Amino acid sequence: MQIWVDADACPKPVKEILYRAAHKRQILMILVANQYLSAPASPWIKATQVAGGFDVADNYIVQELTAGDLVVTADIPLAAEAIAKGAAVINPRGERYTKDSIGARLNMRDFMETMRSSGVVHDGPPPYNDRDKQTFANALDSLLAKAKSNPM
Repeated sequence: MQIWVDADACPKPVKEILYRAAHKRQILMILVANQYLSAPASPWIKATQVAGGFDVADNYIVQELTAGDLVVTADIPLAAEAIAKGAAVINPRGERYTKDSIGARLNMRDFMETMRSSGVVHDGPPPYNDRDKQTFANALDSLLAKAKSNPM
């Protein structure tokens, strides 16, 4: 199992939790972004910079991941592709995306995109907070414990 992180928009507190988890559990974590990333020196943490452009980082993650890997992303289309390849997916707020939930999430994403483009909705998600950080940490711990005892 490897942990793939869609790092361009990943909150710093999430990255810090992931750094500790990768090191503690000795699981390779790959941060993928189209900008330079500074990551702690560790044999368990790798930062990969891809070319700029729409969905380049997402496409790289989907191409490289294997079934049983974990993907951390808030990007719903990336989550759907990762799930289709057999990966577990969690967002930075600790919500797990599954085969059963991803279709509804894609529909809601498309609906909200339409509402924003028509000017009906102007705001995005609320700011990341301590509750989100704790929820993510708990969900990650649960997923990694489950993977250790029963590979995804």
